[in-house]
Amino acid sequence: MLLNTGLVSPALLLLVAGGASAQLANSVTAFTTLQTWYNNSTGLWNTAGWWNAANSLTVVAELAAADSSILDEALSIFETTYSVAPSANPSNGLEKKVESNGDIVTIYPAGWPYNLLEKRASSDSSDPSAWLDGANDDAEWWALAWIAAYDVTGNDTYLALAEGIFSDIANSWGTYCGDGGIYWETTNNYVNAIANELFISLAAHLANRVPGNSTTYIAWAEKAWNWFATSGMINAEGTINDGLTTNCTNNNQTTWSYNQGVILGGLVELNKASANQSYIDSANSIAEAAISALADSNYVIHDACEPDCAPDATQFKGIFIRNLLLLQDASPKDLYTEVMQACATSIWANDRDNGTNELSVDWSGPFISPANSSTHSSAMDALIAAISI
Repeated sequence: MLLNTGLVSPALLLLVAGGASAQLANSVTAFTTLQTWYNNSTGLWNTAGWWNAANSLTVVAELAAADSSILDEALSIFETTYSVAPSANPSNGLEKKVESNGDIVTIYPAGWPYNLLEKRASSDSSDPSAWLDGANDDAEWWALAWIAAYDVTGNDTYLALAEGIFSDIANSWGTYCGDGGIYWETTNNYVNAIANELFISLAAHLANRVPGNSTTYIAWAEKAWNWFATSGMINAEGTINDGLTTNCTNNNQTTWSYNQGVILGGLVELNKASANQSYIDSANSIAEAAISALADSNYVIHDACEPDCAPDATQFKGIFIRNLLLLQDASPKDLYTEVMQACATSIWANDRDNGTNELSVDWSGPFISPANSSTHSSAMDALIAAISI
C-alpha cells in the first residue's frame, strides 16, 4: 500500500513494484523449503506440533491468495491435510504443563503422531470432534486455518468444518471469571488470552462468511469482546498478558507477540461485520503498544524467549504480523508498514540459511540451527505480509 496521498512518480512506482516482486519471489522460495517438512501420511509438517500445523496451513493459504502459481499445490495440501490429519490428532494423550517460570508449553505423547495413525485412521474429517484435542485454542487455530483455505478455494466443506468447531467450543462458554469467556482447555480451568482472542476472531470471521447466520456470530463476537476488554488481561501499558489468576486478575505473565496479534484480526473482522469505530481504535491502541514493547530499534519484532522458544513460542511472531497486516489494510499507518517491511527484510538478510533457505527464530539474526517448520512458517508470515504493503 502506498502511503503517499499525492502524485507518485513512475520511478517510485517501479521501485515499489520491484520490492513487492522480490518479496513474492522470497515467499515462493520459502514455500518450497516449508514443503520439505510436509508429511503426506499425516497431513502435518514434521518437526512441529498439531496447532503449529494449522498455522502452516494458514500460511500456505495466504501465499496461494497472493500468488496463483502455487494454487494447484496449495489445493493438494488442503485436500491431503483435510483427509488424513485427524488420524494424527493427539487428543488421546495430549498433555500441557506449566513450566517453573510460568510459561505454558505443549507436550505430545511419546511417538506422536505415528503411534496414533492406525488407532485413529477411521476419523471422519467432516466431524468437528476429529479436530479437537482438549485444548480450545488448538481447535480454534484449525478452524481459522480452514477459513483461510475456504477463502482461497470457495470450498464450503472447509467453512462448514470451521462452523462446527466454533459450535463445539461455544457450548463451553462461561468461566469462573464473571461467567464469561472460555477456558484454555477442557481439563484445565485456566482463563487465558489466546483461547478467548481466537474465539472472538473465529466468530467475527464466520460472521463475514456465513450471511445466513451472521447475526448470531456477530452477537457471539461482541459478547466475547465486551467480556475480554474488561477482563483485566489488557494491562496498564495497553498490551495483553497471558491470562488471569484464579482470582480473575491479570497474572502478569509474559507479553507474548501472538496475544497482541490475534485480537487485531478479530477486531478488524468484527468491524467489517458490525461497523463500530471503537473496534478499530482498540486494535490500533493494542498494536501501537505491542510494537513499542516488542520491536527493537530497527522495528524488528522479538519475543522474550529468544533464542530458546521451542516448542510453542517459535510460532508467535508470525501470527502477530499476519494480523497486523489485516489492521494495516483497515487502518493504514506508516508504523505498521515500517515494522512489516523491516521484519521481512531482516529475515531474508540475517535469519536465513543460505544453503537451505530455512528461516529461524531470531528475525534479527544470526540464523540459529536447527530451524523447523514452526520457525520457518512463522517467518513466512512476515515475508507474505510484505508482498502487499
